[in-house]
Amino acid sequence: GTGLGPRDISRIVGIAKAYTTRVGSGPFPSELLGELGDKIVDIGREFGTVTGRRRRPGWLDLVMLRHAARLNSLTEIALTKLDILDTFKVVRVCVGYEVNGKELAGYPDDSQLLAQVQPKYVDLPGWNKSVSAVRNYSDLPPQAKALVELVEQHVGVPVTIIGVGPERNECVVRK
Repeated sequence: GTGLGPRDISRIVGIAKAYTTRVGSGPFPSELLGELGDKIVDIGREFGTVTGRRRRPGWLDLVMLRHAARLNSLTEIALTKLDILDTFKVVRVCVGYEVNGKELAGYPDDSQLLAQVQPKYVDLPGWNKSVSAVRNYSDLPPQAKALVELVEQHVGVPVTIIGVGPERNECVVRK
């Protein structure tokens, strides 16, 4: 163990990209194939660091993120790579799953069921400008703020750090 008791930890920060990626095979409800998927891979440099394998890109999946937040008792989220979406006209976000026309209550633990889900999306307008110089939340484009607020609304956890570039100092810290 760490020598720390459970009450010694007051913050549990989950880290999530502003889009989703997966390595390897398996179900991926929000997978983005074609030109837009290639664009995320290219701009986001989504290749494995050891193997060099291309990661599978997808839209941000809030069903999966909400599940991870609950499993890990997250108190806050660091949303990274917001800048990768700077040039997208529309930013889609998966907010639910359906199977045979019926909405699922949450993330399925069964991979066979996960392979059958149809994602339900919310489409947000893109911001079409660079956010890499932004350091204050109030300076983010309204469309980018809408994405952050959608994450908070659906996951139920505040987004306190927003990555707007690859460098350590390229972030917005919210209190």
